[in-house]
Amino acid sequence: MEPLWVKAVIALAPVVICLVAFERFDAFRLVSTGEVAALLAAGAALATGSYFANSGVMDQFPIGFTNYTRFGAPLLEESLKAAFIVLLFAFNRVGYLIDAAIAGFAVGSGFALAENLFFLHQFGGANLGTWVVRGFGTAIMHGGASAIMAVLSMVLYAPRLRRDASKFHFNPLLFLPGLAAAIAMHAAFNYFHQASLEAMAIVLLAVPMTLFAIFSQGETYAHRWLVQDRAAHTKLLDDLRSGAFKESTEGKALQSLANRLGAEGARDLFDYVRTNVELVVRADETLLSIEDHERVALGDSVRKQFQHLHQLERRLGRTTILAVRQHLHVSRDDLWKMHELQIDSGRRNLRA
Repeated sequence: MEPLWVKAVIALAPVVICLVAFERFDAFRLVSTGEVAALLAAGAALATGSYFANSGVMDQFPIGFTNYTRFGAPLLEESLKAAFIVLLFAFNRVGYLIDAAIAGFAVGSGFALAENLFFLHQFGGANLGTWVVRGFGTAIMHGGASAIMAVLSMVLYAPRLRRDASKFHFNPLLFLPGLAAAIAMHAAFNYFHQASLEAMAIVLLAVPMTLFAIFSQGETYAHRWLVQDRAAHTKLLDDLRSGAFKESTEGKALQSLANRLGAEGARDLFDYVRTNVELVVRADETLLSIEDHERVALGDSVRKQFQHLHQLERRLGRTTILAVRQHLHVSRDDLWKMHELQIDSGRRNLRA
């Protein structure tokens, strides 16, 4: 009989290797190692919750273990994982297809790792074939189902990210198609448990190939959007510095707003506008530099800019800030990029 550590490696290593490969394939380095670890932990916590939830549901609806694994478990488990992914979207922590796929796969991987660890503890005496299927099949399926859910949601959600943040309305219904796809994938895998090796082979081939294709396409779209955004933001910054912005419709609207704030408030308002646009331009340039495999040194200057920005936000107040963002047409995508830049500024140096 094979030692338990061999079974553990087979059950746990494949999904970890896939996750590392996907993370390294991301040219923009949108999801840091720390964020991946947090997503894995979240997935593991969801697996723990699903264990108790599954037990409770099976007690209430005694449809038989086989039927439950085919229909009940996929619905409950994918819904739990999807709920967490929806929260990432709601708090604007997902910006492009690439990080949606990685985040989804990481959550599913954490779920699978916790589930396989539990089964190793409970059924460590099971034959090696069981762990081959669980490691190369079930675990990859969990990661893939959550990744597909996140990607399909991103496809539907992305147009809203590029609109003015002031006009954004969160719509949970956009996540239902992705959830349905994840449930269907999970249920199909469980349905063919009698042909587990064949199901494992399909998952092992289909999931990585699909995700690598998504990364390739996602990188193309991300690059295109970043180039467009940088051009628009750079022009806005040039207009601010030259004074041309004051003659625009948005500039006149902001001047009218500034006139109601007094001399000091007006200075703070236009200081906020300039600092905000400078940081958005820096965020665009940082992502494009990382894509080109260039070392990016952010240093103290960016951190000080963010500190200054937050001081201005506190002085101006939430209502004024929202009005400024509306006139600047700040999008959810812009806010996400600035959030990423602020996190990255704590790392001093970034390398692709």
